[in-house]
Amino acid sequence: MKPITIRLSGLFLLLFSLPVLAEEAVLNTGNSAWILASTALVLFMTLPGLALFYGGLVRSKNVLSILMQCFAIAGISSVLWFSVGYSLAFTDGNAFIGSLDKMFLTGITKDTLQGDIPESLFALFQMTFAVITPALIIGGFAERMKFSAVLLFSAIWLLAVYVPITHWVWGGGWLAQMGLYDFAGGTVVHITAGVAALVAALVLGPRRGFGTAAMMPHNMTMTVGGAGMLWVGWFGFNGGSALAANGDAGMAMLVTHLAAAAGALTWMFIEWMRYGKPSALGTVTGMVAGLGTITGASGFVGPAGALVIGILAGAVCFTATTFLKTVLKIDDSLDVFPVHGIGGILGTLLAGVFSATSIGIFSGYGFADGIESMAGQLKVQFIGVFATLAYTAIISFIILKVVSLLTGGLRVTEEQEIQGLDIHMHEERGYDL
Repeated sequence: MKPITIRLSGLFLLLFSLPVLAEEAVLNTGNSAWILASTALVLFMTLPGLALFYGGLVRSKNVLSILMQCFAIAGISSVLWFSVGYSLAFTDGNAFIGSLDKMFLTGITKDTLQGDIPESLFALFQMTFAVITPALIIGGFAERMKFSAVLLFSAIWLLAVYVPITHWVWGGGWLAQMGLYDFAGGTVVHITAGVAALVAALVLGPRRGFGTAAMMPHNMTMTVGGAGMLWVGWFGFNGGSALAANGDAGMAMLVTHLAAAAGALTWMFIEWMRYGKPSALGTVTGMVAGLGTITGASGFVGPAGALVIGILAGAVCFTATTFLKTVLKIDDSLDVFPVHGIGGILGTLLAGVFSATSIGIFSGYGFADGIESMAGQLKVQFIGVFATLAYTAIISFIILKVVSLLTGGLRVTEEQEIQGLDIHMHEERGYDL
């Protein structure tokens, strides 16, 4: 009987160990391939997409300064993300910030997994988000901030604002625990960038001649080309946030495209009706508004809901842009707050509406675990919006004041602003005329 007993004991041990074996992470090559591609697409959004989009919108005497800022911020953000940003955002710490356990990506090897993809790839994918977010902000103070101040502000802001909020929402922090819906960055990217840009515009004050002199984009061909790159790259931004090559990714890409199309057309038709002619600038701006607005909701809403979100994005962001410039007289140079900030707020709130499964053709994919009603989900979305907005505004203001003290002032001199930042900051020109 003894051999039989031993064999039975071994069988029981094997059976009891099966669930453990089943839960062991295994590399999924299909998912990994998709996130590899998505990572490249998101970096493509900044370099060259955003750089060209912004570069065409400023005056010719400042085009190189914008391109230079995008490239430099990409470098600084990448090094800081590697050094401490990733660890603080995505390790267990507390409800507000992670730990330094993975400082300098300690412990991450080519075999380390995050879910079923390489953790090195996950860290790189998230790094591209950390690159584009502070790069978006420069549109708020374009053509008037010192290059040294731009670099110092971007570096401190990434660690003091972007990283903590990333942990709150995606790193297991307090907003994630509440059930906040932000699939790809409605709060983490767009509200933070938009609010920081608005605060910077207020602190620096308007450009010389704002409100009296024409400050038209110098190269709309460059801007439209950059906008097209943003549209394409956004498939990786939202679709890649599923972290898998599956139905969630496919639906996120579909709703992203629909919202972008609806936003572009809505802004275009509003301009057409109001001013008699549709503009290329308005059309591409509406597209970006649609993309920014759908970002937070992209994994939770269906196609019909996305179409409505895109239409509302075009109309609301157009109204916000006009109000900010003509009524409030705030010189957010490249409309970062009314497009990204307002779009991020709107999309985050609408995620709480169109994620409902009970509104017919507009139905989404349900509320977060433990939330049973639209009112409950909307409450969480409102809390997420308010917390992100308030924290970003306060900390961004403090950072700007500190940077001003450290750099002897944020703004270039009046003479430098008149001649242009390209020559005074970099001793180069965008064009030889």
